[in-house]
Amino acid sequence: MKIENIELYNLSMPFISPFKFSNGELLNHTCLIVAVKSEGLTGWGECPVFTQPYYTYETIETAKHILQDFLIPKLLGKTINSPTEIRDLFAFVRGHNMAKSALDCAVWDVFAKAENVSLSTFFSQFLFNSYDNISRKDAKTQSLIVDSHNFSLSNTRDKVKVGVSVSLTQDIDLLLAKVEDFVNQGYQRIKLKISPDWALQPLQAVRKKYPDLMLMADANSAFTLDDLPLFQKLDDLNLIMIEQPLAYDDLLDHRYLQSRINTPICLDESINSVHDTRLSIELKSAQVINLKVSRVGGITNALEIHHLCQQAGIKLWCGGMLESGIGRATNLHLASLPNFLLPADISATNRYFREDIITSPIELNPQDSTINVPQNVGIGVEVDEKMISKFTIK
Repeated sequence: MKIENIELYNLSMPFISPFKFSNGELLNHTCLIVAVKSEGLTGWGECPVFTQPYYTYETIETAKHILQDFLIPKLLGKTINSPTEIRDLFAFVRGHNMAKSALDCAVWDVFAKAENVSLSTFFSQFLFNSYDNISRKDAKTQSLIVDSHNFSLSNTRDKVKVGVSVSLTQDIDLLLAKVEDFVNQGYQRIKLKISPDWALQPLQAVRKKYPDLMLMADANSAFTLDDLPLFQKLDDLNLIMIEQPLAYDDLLDHRYLQSRINTPICLDESINSVHDTRLSIELKSAQVINLKVSRVGGITNALEIHHLCQQAGIKLWCGGMLESGIGRATNLHLASLPNFLLPADISATNRYFREDIITSPIELNPQDSTINVPQNVGIGVEVDEKMISKFTIK
């Protein structure tokens, strides 16, 4: 498959309401959208970076630079025989996983469309028939993949359990009203953003009102080991996990914290590669990993991480980056894989946007807190290019 044309769009989409977290507040979803074209087909990918380096060092401007000046020139005009080739093709650029992921996902979308199947179906078919095409340099990683190959590669779901993330809300009454609204909509798992000065009280208030709710906390790396007494108090709240409580690049201190508390620790920002995953498994740094395709550099890496964790007994769930419908649809296909055992952060479109860049909104099934995995070819949603034009800055 020859890559004939690549288009890059810089979008800004207004949120219905501001999204607050420990490092700041967002009024708009800023992202880069790529359209990769080959043989009459278009594959779509999203780079959900912020204008400031809140989450990783990548920003809109750095990702745009890496895409325009390095990655797109490397891919344009190339003949690609497998979507897994993208990982090696881009290996000359260190880091910049979100920029890489946008093109990687778009190429996977093109290949699924060429096979006339949905992306999740393509995952199953591709993994079963040709997972050996993935370049592996580490014998241990290879053995884990081969061991898991026999029992996990062909099972995908047609709908995904999901939850919702509640931004930092430093007013108990307002917080409880937000949670009540989401519970009434049908969400059965709630994630609260917390900060060092606002952690125990909001979690206690929500747990008191909803004793059986699947409840978790997201710390966004805002705490240290000095906060151990706080985390030990959180053990009493029956949380399903605490997400990334310590430094964004740490594995060692998380190991210590996990050994001192009962609540499962989930790693997010600390897991940027297959290698990070192997280290966290060996160190026993966490019981759960939040797998974001954009954070780990694309679908090929995400699939390998999925099977490493499945073999090691580490639970996965699919995190979100407040994506548009393009990234949201891609996440749904990834989350359909069998080791995604906890509800994903893939809320319905109306959680964030009044208008999206796909023609049909992604909707919650309120009876069981699920979202259907799109079944049309590729990522399974139709992109509304008029809406892309509306929200395009450049």
